Amino acid sequence: MSVRPYEVHVSQHMLDDLQDRLVRTRWPDRVEDDGWAAGMSGAYLRELTTHWLTGFDWRQQEEALNRLPHFRADVNGFGVHFIHERGKSDRPLPIILTHGYPDSFVRFLKIIPMLTDPQAHGGDAADAFDVVVPSLPGYGFSDKPRQPGFTFRIGDVWHTLMTSTLGYECFAAHGGDWGSTVTEQLARSHAKSLVGIHLTDVPFWHLFQKPKNPSRDEQAFFDNNEDWIEQEGAYALIQGTRPDSLAPGLNDSPAGLAAWIVEKFERWSDCGGDLETRFTKDELLTNVMIYWATGTIGSSFLPYRDFTSSGALTWMVEAFKQWIGSTGVPAAFAIFPKDLSQPPREWAERFFNVQRWTEMPRGGHFAAMEEPELLVDDIRAFFRPLRSALAAGRVRSIEAAR
Repeated sequence: MSVRPYEVHVSQHMLDDLQDRLVRTRWPDRVEDDGWAAGMSGAYLRELTTHWLTGFDWRQQEEALNRLPHFRADVNGFGVHFIHERGKSDRPLPIILTHGYPDSFVRFLKIIPMLTDPQAHGGDAADAFDVVVPSLPGYGFSDKPRQPGFTFRIGDVWHTLMTSTLGYECFAAHGGDWGSTVTEQLARSHAKSLVGIHLTDVPFWHLFQKPKNPSRDEQAFFDNNEDWIEQEGAYALIQGTRPDSLAPGLNDSPAGLAAWIVEKFERWSDCGGDLETRFTKDELLTNVMIYWATGTIGSSFLPYRDFTSSGALTWMVEAFKQWIGSTGVPAAFAIFPKDLSQPPREWAERFFNVQRWTEMPRGGHFAAMEEPELLVDDIRAFFRPLRSALAAGRVRSIEAAR
């Protein structure tokens, strides 16, 4: 399980080919420009691709990415890319941050320094973390799974990465979107290693477990979710049922790839219809470039395919794991008002040991990018008493990992 330093580098040949493809973009005809109502705004996509051609400097972004310590490790025969930034205190708490779709490890770039060096960002050095940010399998610079069902094993891979590979006996975990599913896997299957988990949503797959007698708030949540699926959920159905029909076009056209990804940043963020109140063009394109440079848009669909096509045996195993449960692991939820769904606390309490519940005043699906201060403050506050308890009883486990 060797760990090797890794440098982000895209070949000049690939960058030249990208430029050529952007220049030769075949723009679709439109009857009228109706903004974002029918998906990606055609006007904004042209503006974004023009910036991609004339104003976006990938080498500058690459240099910024490489200021962070990147690594690759062989974890049980699977190659995992991750950032590992040490905390600036005597006993930082290890934490693994897991991204989702359609973003990448760049989701967490703003909060890594805030978590590792809180004193430099208006906080207390006692709240420092050792931060590990992996790329999900099939995303970015991690390997692509070669067999179906791998999504159900990511939590085990993360546990091996944190314990056997990096030497942490106990650690914290945070995630959103697919990251919340993986974080729940960690708590459910490896509770003894988890100090606590912090999530920005209740993993969507629990919607398959609706109770016979839901509360009024739960029923309203289910109704709203059904409306959302009808209006916004087609992407997930396509990615789960026909990924091989969609992926070739997106993998071949940079403008098409940008349209498919960036539209979600507009729809799922707290931008009020003005995307650049939340993200700069360079931030959006850096995320798109991770997909383009690695050719991973198709493999990023694999979790959707796994959840759509898994058979009865897989779900029996998952049901057994849930029966074992993650209710012994302290859990916190930071709910942002413009995220995909707004679950009530009682829904989360059916599956988690909820110790903290924060309904944020603003922000959306990409909280670490949109509202990094709000998210970091909540993570610090939740883990502060947990790290104190850990330090009192299991100090050696953290020190050994240093």
